[in-house]
Amino acid sequence: MLDKLDQIKQDALDALASAQDEDALESWRVAYLGRSSAIMDVFKNMGGVPQEERGAVGRAANQVKQALEAAFTEKTVTLREVALQHSLSEERLDVTLPGRAIPRGRLHPTTQTLREIYRVFADMGFQIYLSREVETDEYNFQLLNFPLHHPAREMQDTFHIVSEEDRGDNPLLLRAHTSPGQIHAMREYAATDPDNPPPVRIILPGMCYRYEQVSARYESQFTQVEGLAVGHNITFSDLKGTLSDFARRIFGQEVRSRFRASHFPFTEPSAEMDIECFLCGGDGCSVCKDAGWLEILGCGMVHPIVLENGGYDPERYTGFAFGMGPERITMLRHRIEDIRYFWANDMRFLEQF
Repeated sequence: MLDKLDQIKQDALDALASAQDEDALESWRVAYLGRSSAIMDVFKNMGGVPQEERGAVGRAANQVKQALEAAFTEKTVTLREVALQHSLSEERLDVTLPGRAIPRGRLHPTTQTLREIYRVFADMGFQIYLSREVETDEYNFQLLNFPLHHPAREMQDTFHIVSEEDRGDNPLLLRAHTSPGQIHAMREYAATDPDNPPPVRIILPGMCYRYEQVSARYESQFTQVEGLAVGHNITFSDLKGTLSDFARRIFGQEVRSRFRASHFPFTEPSAEMDIECFLCGGDGCSVCKDAGWLEILGCGMVHPIVLENGGYDPERYTGFAFGMGPERITMLRHRIEDIRYFWANDMRFLEQF
């Protein structure tokens, strides 16, 4: 049996020496180290070896198997080195060519617009106030002059966290707008001095959620920036001056703006703000739908009920509020026709910014 093992080893090494490529090497492995190989047959038939010879035969068989595996590994490395040298000698390598540029991450277009909005309002003395995205019906609607079952609620299709049967009068929901932050902020400010609450001048950015039919113009989630200013003797002229200056800083110093009457339950009077189409100069084009104007935000004077719910006496304090969508502003500035691009994570779109 020992002589047979020596012969198996010698035959295998002779065959391995003639293997010159990976296919031949794989065929050799199957033939001399596979389950049906001669060396494996020795292990399978170990029961027929006399008792007194089994130890010596087993050790010899293991040594042969290990020697063949080591020879196979060495041959594999050698063939790969030969193949690499051949590849380098055949290929033309121009070491003077520039390397591939490492791709760099970019800020999302909405984030870029948000940061520009932050900068503009920071120059005007506004501070950023962050509020929660999971709200109660009380803060999202009732304290903002949306009574229970008020028809104005139908304008904001809301994601409720609990079932319709378990809602009650104050269920949890995903905020439909950033306006609930107005109440949180005013109450925090008013708590510092209930008799003479300090003035408020903040913007409230954040994500909002509405059960919308997703289309090129509407998404079920979107970013919004709310603005709030509360103090003594604040008038609609202050609102117009603030937002007109904002429009000039964002869209250019020559842009014209106008205010149209509108209605929001938490402001009175209410308005929507348009800017002159900066693409056609007001002449009319496909972007402004031939109107010459582009709507960018809604605004108004804070309703007395909302002031009172926030802890401010409407007989002594007035204020204005506004809300805008950074995605819409980005779409207008860059002529983006589909709001769904902002959430599709398509690198062809994102790399343009």
